Amino acid sequence: MLAALSGNASEKKAPALGTGAMALLAICGLELGLFAVVFGMAWLASRASRDELLLRWRGGFRVVLLGLGYSVLIRLILAIVLGVIAAVVLASGAMTVDSLQQFFKTNRPQVEAVVDVNALRHDPVYFWLSLTLVSFVVGGLREELWRTGVMAGMRALWPKRFGSLGGQTLAVGLAAIIFGLGHVVQGTLAVGLTGMLGFTLGMIIVLHRSIWPAVIAHGFFDAISLALLPFIAERMELSAGADWAFAPSR
Repeated sequence: MLAALSGNASEKKAPALGTGAMALLAICGLELGLFAVVFGMAWLASRASRDELLLRWRGGFRVVLLGLGYSVLIRLILAIVLGVIAAVVLASGAMTVDSLQQFFKTNRPQVEAVVDVNALRHDPVYFWLSLTLVSFVVGGLREELWRTGVMAGMRALWPKRFGSLGGQTLAVGLAAIIFGLGHVVQGTLAVGLTGMLGFTLGMIIVLHRSIWPAVIAHGFFDAISLALLPFIAERMELSAGADWAFAPSR
């Protein structure tokens, strides 16, 4: 999520998105404003066209359904990848089941460093702002604009290297590494998960030659994650330091 503003959850700092609806709106406004300034300056310097930034909406309402489907597929892919890695680690004897569980406990994504789980549970305004404004605008739109801007910049500066399909895949991979490292405050596992998420979203952009399926997929992914947190918190007492939760992707 807003990883750059996040603190370490073990230090009991306030979550990056604030502890109430007004704080949430203020932080979102600040984040969007800063991004608009930086992105606007980059656009003025490059004068990138709508097609270069892949901003055309292609496919009508089908794009929304694609985005929803991709969000489910991405979650399934992440679960399969984690399952395969866990199986390989256990088969190799590098860890036991208990030590692997302990690893997940220790390295789970620190979602409480980003979002106020208690507010999600008890403040409906905070909850719905998180599922809409945060998930689809601050997360989905802002971060996919950043991703396509990075990709466009690489194509413009090094067209021979990044102009082909292989080059675009390389650009997606580099952007995914940056995206993952931007979540380091949420923990080691969050870096890997968000890196994989970023790569998948980038390839969706490349596949469709449009930013919008990835924006919607990103938004639904975050919204579903945030919507599940109150239920997870009730069962695992996440606010007090629970064992595990899936983090939203910002």
